Amino acid sequence: MRSSHPSRVGRMAALLALPVALALSAGPVGAQQSQPDGQVVPDRQSSTEQNGVALMRVVVPGQADLDRLNDLGVDLAEYKKPVDDGLEVHAVLSPEETQQLRELGFDVRDAISDQTDFAENKAERQAAIAAAAVDADEVDKLTPLRAEWFTSIDDQRFISIEVKSSAIDAQTSLTVTWDKGKGTPAGSGGTATMSRFTDAGQYMYHRFNTPIPVTDAPATATITSNRGGTVTVPVKKWLGAKVKAPSKHYLSDFVDHYMDPTEINNRITTLGREFPKIAEVIDLPNLTNGYRRAAQAQFGTDAASTLYVSSKAYGSEGGNGLTVALVKPQAASAPLGVVVTGRNVVVNLATDGSAAVSSTAKQVVDALNADTAVSALLTAATYRGNAGAGLVAAAPAATLTDGLKAPAYVSRDPFQMKALRIGKKRDGSKVGVFLYCQEHAREWVTPITCVETAERLLRNYATNEQTRKLVDGLDIFILPVANPDGAHYSFYDFNSQRRNMTNHCTETNSDPGRRNSWGVDLNRNFSVGSVFDGYSGASTTCTGDTFAGPAELSEPEARNEVWLTNQFPNIKFAMNTHSYGGYFMWPPGAYKTAGRELLPSPDFGTENYFWDASTHVLRAVQSYRGTAVWPGRTGPVPDVLYSAAGNSADEHWFNRGIIGWDFEVGSDMYDPATGRFNAVGFQPPFAEGHEEAMEFAAGQIAILEVAQAYAADKTDPVSTLTVRDKGVGSKVFSFKIDEPANIYYTLDGSRPTLNSTRLTSAGMREGAQEITINAKTTVNWFAVDIAGNIENNYQPTGTRNNYKTQTLYVPKQ
Repeated sequence: MRSSHPSRVGRMAALLALPVALALSAGPVGAQQSQPDGQVVPDRQSSTEQNGVALMRVVVPGQADLDRLNDLGVDLAEYKKPVDDGLEVHAVLSPEETQQLRELGFDVRDAISDQTDFAENKAERQAAIAAAAVDADEVDKLTPLRAEWFTSIDDQRFISIEVKSSAIDAQTSLTVTWDKGKGTPAGSGGTATMSRFTDAGQYMYHRFNTPIPVTDAPATATITSNRGGTVTVPVKKWLGAKVKAPSKHYLSDFVDHYMDPTEINNRITTLGREFPKIAEVIDLPNLTNGYRRAAQAQFGTDAASTLYVSSKAYGSEGGNGLTVALVKPQAASAPLGVVVTGRNVVVNLATDGSAAVSSTAKQVVDALNADTAVSALLTAATYRGNAGAGLVAAAPAATLTDGLKAPAYVSRDPFQMKALRIGKKRDGSKVGVFLYCQEHAREWVTPITCVETAERLLRNYATNEQTRKLVDGLDIFILPVANPDGAHYSFYDFNSQRRNMTNHCTETNSDPGRRNSWGVDLNRNFSVGSVFDGYSGASTTCTGDTFAGPAELSEPEARNEVWLTNQFPNIKFAMNTHSYGGYFMWPPGAYKTAGRELLPSPDFGTENYFWDASTHVLRAVQSYRGTAVWPGRTGPVPDVLYSAAGNSADEHWFNRGIIGWDFEVGSDMYDPATGRFNAVGFQPPFAEGHEEAMEFAAGQIAILEVAQAYAADKTDPVSTLTVRDKGVGSKVFSFKIDEPANIYYTLDGSRPTLNSTRLTSAGMREGAQEITINAKTTVNWFAVDIAGNIENNYQPTGTRNNYKTQTLYVPKQ
């Protein structure tokens, strides 16, 4: 809402009549604005057209100057924000009015929005109206994507449904009713209105925001649209029967507290020594930057007079213990000077004729940086890019410190990351699986999950047959801590630390107050679908929590993951474990916001493989204490969470063909007293963290079982052609397959090969595509499963014609 003012014509006339004596201190006309990341971009100016009215940014020195602007009748928005050089306000101005205010000395800066934005908003509005212009008599088509019920902890039942409407506008409303089970009346179980889910501006489907608790297990549900569409679907049990619990002699529960990276490295090193016949420790080649920081001190109380100093050496390598003092001489007209005695720096501030300090922050910074003896010890900077025109105050000697609080046993040197390799035959001949945890430092449950999995594999090998089959038949790589520096910092300095500890900021953002804002989000630092390629979900700002780094794979931690998967090309499966929320996801993991342009989706067979494997894995998670990962939190990353540019799963899948999943441990806990789901957070009390580690370690073991089944799969897939529509003049057909597999087919009677048309998905969670023909057609095809088995032992590059074939006849009109 804007304030009420005289007409634009009247206001313009008033401005023309203003005496120049009313001018305020002016900023440079058309000045360039400094950005948070240190880049400088030109001001955005309004149109040169006289009617090119724009919302302009204006900075005035203080409230009195703002009151004067208001008295002049300037069309001010109801917005005011303190900034370094005064108050920022916003005003609706034409180009002529902007120029007149500048001539009067007002600091009118860039345009926040102008007529271009109006045109874009108008076009978007018209497009939305056009999309919503559905004929009132036209009935929308409803496509069920999933309808399931499930139980979670304490056997509470829930229902989860997702349905897509052909009417994509926001006015479409869907309502669901369900029964109480087979043979009960329709709608007897309950009813609810669905929420419209959009992502990157694109309509995806309708869903429940959270699963809805139900008393009875429903058999069917009916979805009705206000556009007239309706569909009734069976409601199936999500996850089905629980996985058989391990035998009573199965050993588990090997963690009793949250563990820092040093403890975990010691644990896996000990395991490698204890089980040398079936395990070994791999030292990854790239040392991290280390749990270390420059030592720092800061002087001043306001931005203009504040400066800070940073040691050249890390605090642990000599920076800690340096001192800097700002001393006021007693004499008048004393010059600014710097004296260095050993590790102690004294700045003798300049004084004026009355013996008052006359040195500004910028002058002190320049003096320190110009002194050769000082520059060997430290550097100085003004506060966050401020001009530093304020006078500094004398200050007693301040001792520089890196501020790090970890106990002495945590090394301040670059960290040696270690992976534990488990397998009876570790020569690359077995299918490899890569389990890795704690890419994000604050996710304390994840590393103990990886440790628990390693312990179970090694300590049950001698007595448990299924464990022995896994260890004998696979090559397992476990990296419990992918972000050791950040994890140490999270444990001892700032528990919410997400990134590693490497500071890539310039001095503008390197003052001590920014110490908890430095680092790279390692799960945004990879080379596929990165922010540098225009994908969404990462930041290029060095203090952003999803900062992708200065370049792809800039961080040694990320390069270590790539090295491992390159060094051991037998790795075919991977699991990246994060927290929290209770998700089970897979690639692709990123999109470009414009048009929601996804990275290429996996082929139809692989996508179904992801889904089939999820059932086995999530049943295993549920087997421990009943926790169910929701149906709506299972699927490709962007469909159930958000776009994550430059994540590791995409790196491993697209560059090396590794089938990878992502866990988010820590499912929301349902409170029957309030009927609400409550989040558990990154660091729940250990009693809850322990339970999460136990149940998701079971999930990691299940991933190994999926890989074992893949390695042992020698069975050809079996496919059939199915006809859905037998109408006159056309025929619609598709295929059914008894396992996840790809279909290659031809429609011209030719011999199918791996270069032939491949069956695709009809849409997200919509099953196989349907193919329409209008004349007699011979369909030749074969199926290939994920393990490479080909139906009928057919050889696509050979000469035999033992492919599948069927001729379809289309009734004439």
